[in-house]
Amino acid sequence: MNCLEYKPHIADTFEKVRALSFKEKKESVFDEAKINDLLDKILNFKKKFTDKTHKINSLVEKIEEITWFNNLDNDNLMLINDLISSIRDLYSSLLRQYISLSFLRSKGIAKEEIKRFKASIDDLKDVAADLESRFFFLPNISGFQETTKELSLL
Repeated sequence: MNCLEYKPHIADTFEKVRALSFKEKKESVFDEAKINDLLDKILNFKKKFTDKTHKINSLVEKIEEITWFNNLDNDNLMLINDLISSIRDLYSSLLRQYISLSFLRSKGIAKEEIKRFKASIDDLKDVAADLESRFFFLPNISGFQETTKELSLL
């Protein structure tokens, strides 16, 4: 090969390097609009889970109030039984959502929001167990009814 045969290859390589160099100079590594868009999406994601956590916590409070009810008839006990099933179904759905966030958790994205979300769904599971114990298991234990009456007087 002589020098004339190398010239097109060198010129082609030069043009590719030149074009890429020009493009990279025009394009900033720090594209503020794209970064702001990414940060906005992260903030929206965090807000979504914060709102979801607040809703769950509100439900937990409402459910906890039910544990203080006394002298329920069978219709009310049937409703509570259905409520327990619905709570467990909701818990299952929310737990699947939490598990699907494992990648984000491993990267530390929305760490506190996801942690609070998990705590709220754990509370939901606990309150279902509390309802079930309160109305279906504990009443069968002697002395429970009397203790409940004494606590309601406080």
